[in-house]
Amino acid sequence: MTNDSDVLSITGAPSSLADTQLVERISLDEVVTVFQRVRDMKPCPFGQGGVCCRTCFMGPCRVTEGSSSRATGVCGATAAAIAAKNFGRMIAAGAAAHSDHGREVVLLFLAAARGEVPGYEIRDEGKLRMLARVVGVEVDGKDKDEIAIEVGERLLADFGRQEGELTFSARAPESRQKLWRRGGIVPRGIDREIVEMMHRTSIGVDQDYQNIIRHGCRTALADGWGGSMIATELQDILFGTPVPLRAKVNLGVLKEDQVNIIVHGHEPLLPEMIVLAAQDEELLSLARAKGAQGINIAGICCTANEILMRHGIPVAGSFLQQELAIMTGAVDVMVVDLQCVMPSLPTVARCFHTEVVTTSEKAQIPGATHMPFHTGSALERAKEIVRRGIENFPNRGPVDIAEEAIDMVAGFSHETIRYIQGGRFRASYRPLNDNIMNGRIRGVVGVVGCNNPRVRAGYVHTTLIRELIANNILVLTTGCGAINAARAGLLVPEAAEMAGSGLREVCEALGMPPVLHMGSCVDNSRLLIAATEMVLEGGLGDDLSELPVAGCAPEWMSEKAVSIGQYFVASGVMVVFGVAFPTMGSQVLSDYLFNGIEDLTGGKWVYEPDPLEMARLLIEHIEDKRKALGLR
Repeated sequence: MTNDSDVLSITGAPSSLADTQLVERISLDEVVTVFQRVRDMKPCPFGQGGVCCRTCFMGPCRVTEGSSSRATGVCGATAAAIAAKNFGRMIAAGAAAHSDHGREVVLLFLAAARGEVPGYEIRDEGKLRMLARVVGVEVDGKDKDEIAIEVGERLLADFGRQEGELTFSARAPESRQKLWRRGGIVPRGIDREIVEMMHRTSIGVDQDYQNIIRHGCRTALADGWGGSMIATELQDILFGTPVPLRAKVNLGVLKEDQVNIIVHGHEPLLPEMIVLAAQDEELLSLARAKGAQGINIAGICCTANEILMRHGIPVAGSFLQQELAIMTGAVDVMVVDLQCVMPSLPTVARCFHTEVVTTSEKAQIPGATHMPFHTGSALERAKEIVRRGIENFPNRGPVDIAEEAIDMVAGFSHETIRYIQGGRFRASYRPLNDNIMNGRIRGVVGVVGCNNPRVRAGYVHTTLIRELIANNILVLTTGCGAINAARAGLLVPEAAEMAGSGLREVCEALGMPPVLHMGSCVDNSRLLIAATEMVLEGGLGDDLSELPVAGCAPEWMSEKAVSIGQYFVASGVMVVFGVAFPTMGSQVLSDYLFNGIEDLTGGKWVYEPDPLEMARLLIEHIEDKRKALGLR
């Protein structure tokens, strides 16, 4: 077991001095956090390289490519096939996570349109009508609920579709759709592609690594242009399309004199009601009676991003701050839904007064209080949870909130990007394209993804972003990457001072940051639409693969990140991963992902853990794309 001083020296140390001091002040005999556990748990080199096969019980088999004695598994599977299967299963798991989220959103959307779920309603009728035209629903003579029911039913059908093409795949540029059809990778139905990937990668089925990866493209596209995009678009219609707003980030958003309720996870369906419940006068009176000055809601992870964008709810932190939030002693209830929730939370909470509440039937944790959420009684459940936090407020011990809250600006949907460039009547991507063409902005990079304690939290994200904006590259960010950027002060207009002269000039003219917060991890689909708008606006090529853009997940850890990366690669975009790459045990497969796949999709993968070298590769790629377009 490590000791307190080790925490300062490990690669995966907390992201700030205040976080580190908080960990140090708590004896490791009382609380063990992710920062200690990662030091004690060494990664298996076979598993990390993707060459451990567990798909049958003749193994598990650990193979070494090129070995004279262990080049294949017991069944004869090569390292390339094994690594491709493992990579494909990561894609399937990530696509399933995003798409199951999307399914729940569609079901709520339909129930809201039918008047079956009190508290939920169609809020953005303008976007509903726009989306209706996209999916082929006639709107004339219909009210918003009638339109919503038809839109919802069409999108729900995409999950179980067996033949044909996914509805939203038609939003991609025509050239991209033709390329997908030639390659046989247009997704048919969301669930079909995920199931087929699981079948292909089971014992004795697909052994051709290129064929497995080809279906990996199809599966990932079913996520990016399917489940994730459905979740994003319908959440906007239900809860409001984000617009830029100022908010606060860091553990300093917790209030010593208020009831603190943290919402954590990825699905905003219940948190929307918790935000509403926290404004209930009866509950506010109860909080005052218990000695609190009010009720403070704060978020962690992508649930945080969702309610931040629409309500300005402060963000306590990213994935790696979830245990630290409890360790402040100020959190009265942490309510979680699903994805990226550490099972250690109830164990950490036992050392404090915090109650951890699980709400999804899909995600229960031993030691937590389970209060299942059902959309038909969402507000009542939200009020129960808020009440539990209030009742727990007097049970606090010492409170230690050392970090100050930091300003941020969030809420840049792809609609907002259009709007800020021309207003209501001249909204367009033309100014962005023009500024890329004239060189003020060299290109655009999406810096997205998780935190990983195997690197110093937030360091790779923020070092990379600073280097990119200094070289006049506009950065779009989502997920925990966005929270990292916010904690570093990069999501405010004043950060334009760190940008190169061209990007700074554009940011100052529009009053925007050089790094735009685009939302949660399902909202990476916004980046697909933004890139498509750039193509359709003209002047930057006819396909996504011609744009001077790239994607990057510098501190990734989740299978969802692999699915996101693959759907961008399949859409024609170069994607860089840091930390480690899950196929490095097979040089054959890695060479294909880093080079050969470009012939199929126009995009490719790159692996580079160093943030400055990562920046150099991204800048070089963007300059190569500019040169191919004839831009200086």
